[in-house]
Amino acid sequence: MTENLTLSIVIPAYNEGKTIHLILDKVRLTTLSNNISKEVIIVNDFSKDNTTEAIKNYMNLHPTMNIKYYEHTYNQGKGAALHTGIQHAKGDYLIIQDADLEYDPNEYNVLLAPILNGSADVVYGSRFIGGKPHRILFFWHTIGNKFLTFLSNMFTNLNLSDMETCYKLFRTDIIQKIKLKEKRFGFEPEVTAKISRVPNIRIYEVGISYYGRTFEDGKKIGWKDGFRAIYCILKYNIFSK
Repeated sequence: MTENLTLSIVIPAYNEGKTIHLILDKVRLTTLSNNISKEVIIVNDFSKDNTTEAIKNYMNLHPTMNIKYYEHTYNQGKGAALHTGIQHAKGDYLIIQDADLEYDPNEYNVLLAPILNGSADVVYGSRFIGGKPHRILFFWHTIGNKFLTFLSNMFTNLNLSDMETCYKLFRTDIIQKIKLKEKRFGFEPEVTAKISRVPNIRIYEVGISYYGRTFEDGKKIGWKDGFRAIYCILKYNIFSK
């Protein structure tokens, strides 16, 4: 029976005061399959704008929405915010949702499907497969993502097409048992390396849409994060198993 299941939606937020209400609206209005309920976990990573006020105003406007709000007392990075959210999750499943508008919560059911039918323990949402819309941006950024995925796959022996995707859906009991260390953008290669070594893990991938932001829109990942990702792929697959 799946009537009493809950999906924990972990949202790391840093300087997203202008738009976080928009993604929360999308999350709120999304209806999940099999009457699955939603637990929204927002972790504010010491934002310097009005993110705190925007979130608290939203919570006051929507008191019936199951939102849990946590704040860091200093800026630690996206990975650290995810660690906090994962630690506090109470749902049966957990998905990562960026606070921007690049990924569409209406596709949660697409990621849930392989888990609900008993096939998967972890589902990645790929921006590079399927027929859903993808904004055309940044040739070298795309090449970088594909290179990082290729390098990661070499060591994990997985055949992922998009290791760097935000949309990763886990059985909560599995992700909470994994000791995660990377506090910034090294989270993606670290969690992929460690998930790949879980005995008998069943990892699936589904195509998702992607509404990419420009740097003027507030995109935060740069070339330095790419080099950090290479370091993390080598570290967590070779030197720190």
